[in-house]
Amino acid sequence: MFKKSFYLLPALAVALLASSCKNLGEDKFMKTPSGLEYKLYALNKDGKYEIKDAKTDSTSLKAKLDKVMSFEMEYRNAKDSLLFSTKDNAMPIQIKMVESPNKGSIEEAFLMLDKGDSAVFKINADTLFAKTFRSPLPPFIEKGSYLTFFVKATNLQTEQEAMADYPKLMERQQKELEARAAKQGPIDDKLIQEYIKKENLTMQKTPSGVYYTVTQQGSGANATDGKVVSVKYKGTLLNGKEFDSSEKSNGGNPIEFPLGQNQVIKGWEEGIKQFNKGSKGILLIPSPQGYGSMARGADLPANSILRFDVELVDIKDAPAAPAGPAGPGL
Repeated sequence: MFKKSFYLLPALAVALLASSCKNLGEDKFMKTPSGLEYKLYALNKDGKYEIKDAKTDSTSLKAKLDKVMSFEMEYRNAKDSLLFSTKDNAMPIQIKMVESPNKGSIEEAFLMLDKGDSAVFKINADTLFAKTFRSPLPPFIEKGSYLTFFVKATNLQTEQEAMADYPKLMERQQKELEARAAKQGPIDDKLIQEYIKKENLTMQKTPSGVYYTVTQQGSGANATDGKVVSVKYKGTLLNGKEFDSSEKSNGGNPIEFPLGQNQVIKGWEEGIKQFNKGSKGILLIPSPQGYGSMARGADLPANSILRFDVELVDIKDAPAAPAGPAGPGL
């Protein structure tokens, strides 16, 4: 359903940071005066990674401040579960380099890298979400735990250069995600059909591959683009594991959103239009119409097929836009 966007940082294989490094006997976490734990690596002239000392001189720092660094990253919790990766997103993360007053912060970690460097950082989860992300700690991350970032700095640019490159990165990402969807779609469709047979369901299929069934009829016309809908829902994987619900995420109240404005996943945009006010039913959403190849935490792996049990509580007109100043004679 909603396209949740956390400040999730993306992805470098652990092997890249370890197996190709020299001096592995010395490969241990170092600590800055602020308490930030890190392993820092740089490529040598032979194209292999070796341990690097963190630069703290003002000249090196000044050369990076206010510029944009591009990163490939992995982001893991204390149980070593992968939470996010740029491999899944098919696009590096671009972050403006700034100093932070927060001790041991991820901003401090980023400033330790030069273009081409790789690193592993341990960041306190409570501090990261409270002071950098400025959001509550997600339920799949334990309070007081540390998150581990596997990072590679791939580019350093001025803001103007980064802005000029961004459309190219977006185009490349779109092509990659479309290619993945074309490959994954038939796989998901087969799994959905097997699930429908196993559960003895009778379902219809939309043009994009979303399956739906109405288990309780409502009244009136179906929801359409431009309408604001209120929906109660429970989201599960095909194995029955619940990953989200309006009961848990919205205090038992339905969520409300406008259709046709890309505020929810594609499977909801198309699926909810199959229902009218008061109706209930089931949506089975293949991963390309859900969250695709992007993992959404430990409970929602990449390429997850989603089941939603939904109730369309209400359909209403969108609020009218504020009127502008009246013209002459009006």
